[in-house]
Amino acid sequence: MLGSEKMKLQYLGDSKDSFKWDYHDYLAGELELPILKIALMMTPDDQSKKGKSHPTLFPARKEIIEFCEILRRHRDIDLIRKLPEKTNSSYNINLHQGMTCIKNENRKEYFSGFSNERQLLFLDPDNGFEPEKSFGEEHVLYSDMEHILEQLSEESLVSVFQHSRRKRFVDDFARIKERLGGVYATAIYWHSLMFVIVSNSEQVIKKVADANRKYAKNKPVKAIA
Repeated sequence: MLGSEKMKLQYLGDSKDSFKWDYHDYLAGELELPILKIALMMTPDDQSKKGKSHPTLFPARKEIIEFCEILRRHRDIDLIRKLPEKTNSSYNINLHQGMTCIKNENRKEYFSGFSNERQLLFLDPDNGFEPEKSFGEEHVLYSDMEHILEQLSEESLVSVFQHSRRKRFVDDFARIKERLGGVYATAIYWHSLMFVIVSNSEQVIKKVADANRKYAKNKPVKAIA
């Protein structure tokens, strides 16, 4: 069984969430994807005071800011399902594994059970991809990605939250892409976070790169082809 315990909810509705939901709502709509599946990769509450930044620090659409304010007020992950309703979008949200904590010993099970329906799968770890020498529950492993991509359709894509690692995002992305192996990838970043988008399909990634460039025309973000 996958276990659960008191989980980290303090990040809900902060400025990173503002970018996160504005971008993924946009991407799902721009690519006309029917499903936005979200693996929250919850970790135990560390009692830190992080997650205090106001959502307006990222210039998201008005309805996204309002959505983040609701998340900040209620600290309830089930409210994430209301995102397409708030933005009048046609995709459906599915929370993969709900509030289950991600642990090193349950990774295979946690990242199983994906359908082969065309979808945008968003992985939301605390930190991002595993670093060079060690890893923990706060990371997505490259072996996790391999296991996930084996389950998804050719038309699907995976977006991964990546926090800044004290190097330029363009350099970090180049190394991430190298470690991913033969799959296709592109990225978009703002301030201290980047979203790395991965797919088995070169055509899908070309569409994402085009969508990212379009998004970057109206937002303070930078796209990496």
